[in-house]
Amino acid sequence: MITAYCPRGGALERVSLGPDGALPEDAVWIDLFEPAPGEDQRVEAALGISIPTHEEMVEIEPSSRLRIEGGASYMTGSVVCSSETDHPFLSEVSFILAGGRLTTVRYAQSRPFSMTESRLAKACPQGYSGEQLMLELLDAIVDRAADIIERLSAEIEGVSRRVFEREEASTGGSQHYRILLRMIGARAALASQVRESLVSMGRLATFLAAENGMRHFSKDQRALIKSQQRDIASLNDHVSYLGDKVTFLLDATLGMVSIEQNNIIKIFAVLSVVLMPPTLIASVYGMNFANMPELNESWGYPAALVAMVVAAIVPYLLFKWKRWL
Repeated sequence: MITAYCPRGGALERVSLGPDGALPEDAVWIDLFEPAPGEDQRVEAALGISIPTHEEMVEIEPSSRLRIEGGASYMTGSVVCSSETDHPFLSEVSFILAGGRLTTVRYAQSRPFSMTESRLAKACPQGYSGEQLMLELLDAIVDRAADIIERLSAEIEGVSRRVFEREEASTGGSQHYRILLRMIGARAALASQVRESLVSMGRLATFLAAENGMRHFSKDQRALIKSQQRDIASLNDHVSYLGDKVTFLLDATLGMVSIEQNNIIKIFAVLSVVLMPPTLIASVYGMNFANMPELNESWGYPAALVAMVVAAIVPYLLFKWKRWL
């Protein structure tokens, strides 16, 4: 689907293009969302630029993601999508700056794009350009990453409390640790995706700040790019800290699982030691020797029972006194 955005009447007007619709001359933003076959060729013919395919967008070589070709700047970064759901994922977005116009290519819905579109639909300054839009989108992506990190930090703090709550850990059993491991794994995956997105956006901002990319930007816009670089570096440090914290929680949870397993093994070991003396007494009196005087006495059977009970209680009390239980 091809959507054009034109600054008209103090707002950014959305124009959906049909199969044969021509691109508006005053469009500053051409958005290709899951382009159908032939739509990328239409944009290429109209704007004189090359539209990357989805396969080209997912390539990880910096030379493929960030380059200048034919007077146009090609930039590809990763954006976190569906972060509020149980299945967040990374999606690549390509930005093409050429002739004061921004062209974006994406294959997933992303909150920063819808937020930017909604904001500019209410108010758009005169003389709005693709370079300004590029900076707005980059700023929205960084702000969105910061929101995800704030929420992720609160969720990790909640998981930390659950990991170290004695009552819940003692009553939850294996199901409790199973849930904790799933929660920790989900947070670790989201933190990794946010970090990967920030790394790609940091490279993109560095590319914009380079000499060739800066020729389109004013002094204020250059200062904004530098501010975004500082924000990205700060967020990277924060998400790295969260990653370390998630690793610590994972190690702590696995350690508690090992403690629970050791406690179960200890119970069986104590039971075997407690039952060993009674078993020995029963084995002695179970031997088929003819000369065993106790077997002929009336008190022999109750005496053997009392001896087995005492032999079981004494080791148990000893273990309690030694605090091995």
